[in-house]
Amino acid sequence: MKELFLALQEALSNGKNVVLCSIIASSGSTPRGAGAKMIIFEDGTTLGTIGGGAVEHAASLIGLEVHQTRKSFTKAFTLAPNQVADLGMICGGDVKVYFQFFTSDKPEYLKLVRRINELLDKNVDSWLITEIHEESIWNINLFDRQSNAFFSQAEYPQDFQKNFKSQAVLIQTEPAYYVEPLSQSGYVYVFGGGHVSQELVPMIARVGFRPVVFEDREQFSDLSLFLGAVKVVQGNFHSISEKITITDSDYVVIMTRGHQADYQVLEQALRTPASYVGVIGSRHKMAATQSRLREAGICETDIARIHNPIGLPILAETPEEIAISITAELILHRAQHRNRDLLFSHEEMFKVS
Repeated sequence: MKELFLALQEALSNGKNVVLCSIIASSGSTPRGAGAKMIIFEDGTTLGTIGGGAVEHAASLIGLEVHQTRKSFTKAFTLAPNQVADLGMICGGDVKVYFQFFTSDKPEYLKLVRRINELLDKNVDSWLITEIHEESIWNINLFDRQSNAFFSQAEYPQDFQKNFKSQAVLIQTEPAYYVEPLSQSGYVYVFGGGHVSQELVPMIARVGFRPVVFEDREQFSDLSLFLGAVKVVQGNFHSISEKITITDSDYVVIMTRGHQADYQVLEQALRTPASYVGVIGSRHKMAATQSRLREAGICETDIARIHNPIGLPILAETPEEIAISITAELILHRAQHRNRDLLFSHEEMFKVS
């Protein structure tokens, strides 16, 4: 995301026009889902991907046409063989793509993109809002939690901000709106700085998470041990709230040096609204832990939030393999969380033409 908008800013700054190509809806089996982006330059070169293959090739050609017409519009693609207007693919799904023309002739576009990049740098909760209508130039706006305001003045339906969620939303009003998150502020708090954590942190950072390591030992509180970490916090496992505040956007991964410290962190984590709580260790160990949690007043609903053994079941043994399994589970949880509140049905996805 950041690379795309930096390239978009550079092009507009140099007086070049750009087409931003985004998947705004998908159904069935598709290479990429809603939110995937690609930019198409005037010379036909591209940056980013909306899934490759026939869809991306067709989108690239359409992008060149948009450079000529200077008109933004949406187009639906069928990714199944032997159907009208299909692309001859075997995925068996549908995608709706919007082609947004960014012209360097409009200074407000460059100002908007610069602000987007500022928010991405700071990891501020923010959303891009596109007003979809019949006119060739669509209105684009931005909202961020830091200023708690829209980038430019505009009138929106009542309670419009309820659509600012962790996943993209296509709102079927007249006009229609496409609202997508640009940056979300949540962290993955990794408790413990041992070998598995040192493998896990760079892996989750590469797939878009923001890891923070929490350790009580000075020798394992060195940021250089954790490539990609936002920071390392040194503190006591029995009082983590003295150093951090866990929100409903955050993930908790517990893998300290011992069972007692694991329990201390887990009990505290379950008293927070953390989106995900995972603990390394066996089911046998967890059975005893659950009994202690009940005695401590943790309810069954919160106990059911625990992911244990942490990670997807791929029979992982080495620190590297365990890190892969945990990363996979975090990706799965993030995807499920993004998709659980979608506000449109399959039929609604493809109403905007």
